[in-house]
Amino acid sequence: MTAITNVFGWMNDHLLKMVWLNDSVGWLVENVLGLSLHDRLGASIQFFVYDVIKIFVLLSALIFTISYVQSFFPPERTRKILGRFRGIGANTVGALLGTVTPFCSCSSIPLFIGFTSAGLPVGVTFSFLISSPLVDLASVILLASIFNWKIAAAYVVVGIVLAVIGGSLISAFKLERYVEPFVYGATLTDAEPAEMTRRDRIAFAREATADIIRRVWLYVLIGVGIGAVIHGWIPEAWISAVLGEGNAFSVVIATLAGVPMYADIFGTLPIAEALVMKGVGIGTALAFMMAVTALSLPSLILLKKVVKTPLLAAFFAIVVAGILLIGYGFNAAGAWFL
Repeated sequence: MTAITNVFGWMNDHLLKMVWLNDSVGWLVENVLGLSLHDRLGASIQFFVYDVIKIFVLLSALIFTISYVQSFFPPERTRKILGRFRGIGANTVGALLGTVTPFCSCSSIPLFIGFTSAGLPVGVTFSFLISSPLVDLASVILLASIFNWKIAAAYVVVGIVLAVIGGSLISAFKLERYVEPFVYGATLTDAEPAEMTRRDRIAFAREATADIIRRVWLYVLIGVGIGAVIHGWIPEAWISAVLGEGNAFSVVIATLAGVPMYADIFGTLPIAEALVMKGVGIGTALAFMMAVTALSLPSLILLKKVVKTPLLAAFFAIVVAGILLIGYGFNAAGAWFL
C-alpha cells in the first residue's frame, strides 16, 4: 500500500502539479533574468510562465482524451439516452452526462431547443445545462493539479448534486409553461449519427482540441495574468479584507463578482489559485469560479431568448443559492481540504 501511495504521489506531483516545471521556471527567473522569487516582479513572472505552460500542456492532453470520449455522445445520442429515464433518475443521468459532454454555457440555446423539442422534461434539460459547463472532467483534473484530489473530488460531487437538485426543483415547480412556445414547435431530426471509426474519433478529438484551444487561449492568458497580479502585487491584507474568511459576506461578494463575467473555467482556475494563495477561503474561490462558468451574464442573456422571466429567475435563484451553500460549506471544512 505504501508503494502504491508513493507511486501515485510521484505521478500527481510530476505529471499533474509539474513541480519540476515550477522549479525550472524559478531557476530561469533567478539565474537568467536575475530576479528574486521573493520580489513581486520575479514571483509574478514565475507564476505566469509556470501556470500558462502547465495549463496548456494539461489542457491539450485532457481535451483530446475527453473529446475522444465525447465522440460517443453527440447531442442526438445524449438526447436519446436522457429520454429513457424519468423523475430524479433522469435528472441524475442528465447531470452525469453533462460531465462527459462539456458544452460551454453559451451553447444553452441549441441544446435547450433540441432537448426540449424532443420531449425531455425541462428540469432534466436544466440538470444537464448546469452540470455541463460546471463539472467538466478536464477542469476537474486541472483543479487537482492546482489544489489536490480531495478538493477536485468534492467539487465533482457538489456540482452534480447542485445540477440534480436544481433540475428537480424546476420540475417540481412545474415551470414548463414559461418556455417560449416556439421551442416546442422546433423541427428536429431523429436520425442516428453515423458510426465513427477509430480514425474518425481521433480526427474528431484532434479538431476539437484545436478548436477549444483557439476559443480559450485568450481567457487562459487573461486569467493567469490576473492571477499573477494578485499573487505578486496585491497585498494580502487588501484581499483578506474583502474576500478573507473574516468577512462573513466573502462568498456572496465572490459569487456576485463572477456573474457579470464570461470566461471559460480554465481561465478562472488561475485566479482561484492566486486567491487561495493570498489567504482567501477555498469555498470563496470556488464560488467565484462556479458563478463565472454557470451564471455568466452572456449565457443568461442567451437563455432568456428561449425561456420567460419567471423560469430564468428561478434558475438563477436556485443556482445562486446552491453556489452560496457550497462556498460556505467548503470554507467551513477548509482545514480538511487544504
